[in-house]
Parts: sequence; structure tokens; C-alpha cells
Amino acid sequence: MPITCDFDYHKPKSLAEATKLLVRYKGRAQVLAGGTDLIVWLKEGMRSPEALIDIKAIGELKRLEIKDDALHIGARTTFAELIESDLVKKRFPILWEASRTVASCGVRNRATLIGNLCSAVPSLDGAPALLVHDARVCARGSAEQREIPISKWFTGPKRTALLTDEIVTGVVIPVPKKKTAGVYVKLGRYSGEDLAQVGLAVLIEEENIYRVAFCAVGPIPKRAAKIESLLQGKKLSDDLIRKARKLVSQEISPITDIRSSLEYRQLMAEVMLERGLKAAAARLLGKGPALGESLL
Repeated sequence: MPITCDFDYHKPKSLAEATKLLVRYKGRAQVLAGGTDLIVWLKEGMRSPEALIDIKAIGELKRLEIKDDALHIGARTTFAELIESDLVKKRFPILWEASRTVASCGVRNRATLIGNLCSAVPSLDGAPALLVHDARVCARGSAEQREIPISKWFTGPKRTALLTDEIVTGVVIPVPKKKTAGVYVKLGRYSGEDLAQVGLAVLIEEENIYRVAFCAVGPIPKRAAKIESLLQGKKLSDDLIRKARKLVSQEISPITDIRSSLEYRQLMAEVMLERGLKAAAARLLGKGPALGESLL
């Protein structure tokens, strides 16, 4: 399918040049990195920008390092690079597991975590891991740079808190100060390239501190505050897990669509929560399933 709309094409070499272009086009430009979502939307007529701003020549956006007790991931960092990073696998295994579930190998070679966040589709695999780690989205505008808490980033399906003159430069994920373990669980229709029917991240910290986040079961990915409140400070038990499962219906708002029914998503979210909690708790003790092993 060809791209039928006309647009200006720019490939700036600096962030300053990129932000000037955003100001110039007053919200009528689209930023291009991997393009795995954007190109499809252009072909399908879902986007008709006046300009594309290609950021692949901006060197400072190619970043993957720990600095000042946080992991910094630049806007040009692909999912393949996250998967290949021993640093990510060791220090942020939930993000590593989630990255492995994104689309196909070919797509992961181009698709970026930041592009995933900016697309803001409800099923994006990168969101739950960032939510449980309290990540911050870094945005550079014409006037200033700001950090947006990931909890405030998603404002609706395919909508974010990004302003029209801003470009996302990366995300910052604080390095946990205590021992943690976690898991990302994804339900798909088949093995291979598929969007999530349900996505779940669980992070457990020493002293029984729990963080839980869902995607694909509501208009935006989000933390499960009621489940976390129930679990906090308590040792995991079968009775506690049963109580947590009963709260799932209060945390999610799934729909019926081509990929799944509402009822199936609801049931599987409960199953995934139970398995995710048990797997994360076991990993905290140095046991449990190997990284990347499916729990479904």
C-alpha cells in the first residue's frame, strides 16, 4: 500500500534544529524514528502531516547507559538493542522480558521504546515495565526540557502529555535501591507477532513491596493501585492471591474486539496476576522460571 499524502521531509542533526521545526509546523509535523507505527498510519490514511522530522541523525538520542543512579534510554534506542543489552537484562529484567515480546525480530530491529510510548496504543508492551519502575519521560521543547512521570504520560488511547513543540529525547528509569524481582506476562492469540490481549508487569521489592501494572485491558496502561494496596507489606499466600484476583475487575476495563472477548480478558488477567505474583516472588528468592520463560 503506497503513501498517498504529500509532506515535507527534514532530517535535523541536532535537537535544537528539530524543536525549531516543530515550532515552525505548529503541531502539523510528525517525528520519525523507527517508523514501524507511523509508516503504517501514513499508508492507511490515519496520519496526514505537513512534515516528517527524521531524528535518526541526532547523535545524542542514541543512548543506553546508567548515570546518576538511573538507566537512560535515548529516543533512537531500538527494542533489539534493549534485548542485546546485558545491562538491561541484569538490572531491569522486566523491561528485557517485555522487549522480547514486541512484534517480530525484524520490527524490533527498527522499532524504538520511545516510539512505542509516543504511539500510546493501549496494548503497548513497553508501558507496564516502565510503570512499575516509576520511569520518567524526558521531553525537550522550544523553551525548556522537562521530565514527565510515566503515570501522567498517557492521557487516552493514542494520546500523551507531549506538547506540540516538544520532542521526546528518552526515558529515565531509577535503579532500584533494594533487591527486586519481577516478571512481564503477555497473552497473545498465538506464538509470534501479535498485539497483547492482556499484558501484566509485577515487581516485588524486599520487605514485601509490590507494584503491578496492566496494558491492553483499558484505554491506557496503568498501575493497579487497589491490588498494590492490598498486597503491601504482606507475605504472599494463596489466600492473599485469591483476594487480589477479586480486585482485578475493579482495576481493568477490557473490551471485546477482534483479538479477544471482554470475559476472556477478565479471566486471563486474574490468571496472569496469580502466576505473575508467584513467579516474581520465586525469582526474588533466586528460584522460579528462567527469564523469558512463558507463564501461559
